[in-house]
Amino acid sequence: MKIAFIGQKGIPSLSGGVEKHVEKLATRLAASGQEVFVYVRSHYTDPTLAEYAGVKLIHTPTIRTKHLDAITHTLFSTMHMLFQDYDVVHYHSIGPSVLAILPRIFRPGMRVVATFHTRDYFHKKWGWFARACLRIAEYLTCTVPEKTIVISETLLQYAQKTYKKQFAFIPNGAEVAYEPDTTPLNQWGIRPKRYILSVSRLVEHKGIHYLIKAFRELERQNKIPNNFKLVIVGTHAYTQEYETYLKVLSAGTDNIVFTGELYGKDLAALFSHASLFVQPSEEEGLSLALLEAMAYGLLAIVSDIAANLEAIQNGSGVSFESKNAESLKKVLAYYINCPAEAEAIGAIAKERAEQQYSWDAIARRTLEVYEDVLHQYSHLKEHYAEYRTK
Repeated sequence: MKIAFIGQKGIPSLSGGVEKHVEKLATRLAASGQEVFVYVRSHYTDPTLAEYAGVKLIHTPTIRTKHLDAITHTLFSTMHMLFQDYDVVHYHSIGPSVLAILPRIFRPGMRVVATFHTRDYFHKKWGWFARACLRIAEYLTCTVPEKTIVISETLLQYAQKTYKKQFAFIPNGAEVAYEPDTTPLNQWGIRPKRYILSVSRLVEHKGIHYLIKAFRELERQNKIPNNFKLVIVGTHAYTQEYETYLKVLSAGTDNIVFTGELYGKDLAALFSHASLFVQPSEEEGLSLALLEAMAYGLLAIVSDIAANLEAIQNGSGVSFESKNAESLKKVLAYYINCPAEAEAIGAIAKERAEQQYSWDAIARRTLEVYEDVLHQYSHLKEHYAEYRTK
């Protein structure tokens, strides 16, 4: 089967949940014997890289601005795709998926699948016009492809209620690469089990400002151990002003560390040796960073939005009131000073991640979706041929 992925920035993933999702899925499909192609942006993926882990990489142009990067890259990728002989083209995210209508019109023999990752119009980096366009894009994502995949039960309930049709539910996955070496921690002056970890893009809806405010208040009240730090991993996504705001909030303390964008051994080391993981987001699909924190055996403290609560079911995490720094402060104060309880919940989280969020199972289920839409098309062609002979 020849499969193409469109909508992601590229692989191997450097940052971004969609990029990691595509990398884990595409490489496993390639390993299973499928011929897999991923469209990439050269400002994200090394322009000299033509293949990665058995996946063929296709570099197409883009206009690299906040509003045009994704849609122009998707357009150029789709135009290239229309002249290929893929069996399945798989769009990711609601913005890029708006162009799924083109292969449906111009390449009726090519099967079209989309994945609905999150309701992007809730993300505060977008203005009113972009949010309106994203709502239209969501409608097209949920109605134009032959099958739309949703990555959380929360999105499944919303999509089925809104669009009155059946969707495929295939969650995000979690994979860990435990790093026993603590040497990478030295570059930030942190020690094992003496820091809180947060991993996300630095955009307002991720709620990092609530975490910083809660941590600073704990410092002021002397409710955390000496030299216990908050480590924030990530960079802005055309939201430099928000990153600047976070650093202003953090001014005057040495205990808040911004690492910038990380991956590989450095990121694995931070996950492996953290005390707690915090996700204070106001809106999510099903966060890969959260699932990975759970897979590393960390206690995850999360805002009580539906997607986060879905991940930490059955006592595998702790929640606080979304958008409430005071609520977060109280939860942090308790678990920072009760490490045994935090570790016990982390062990439950690890077991849940291993059982529910395996990338191998996710790849198998996605391949079943492809096979199903191909079978349906073959069945329709047979019926049409019979009709023509009558």
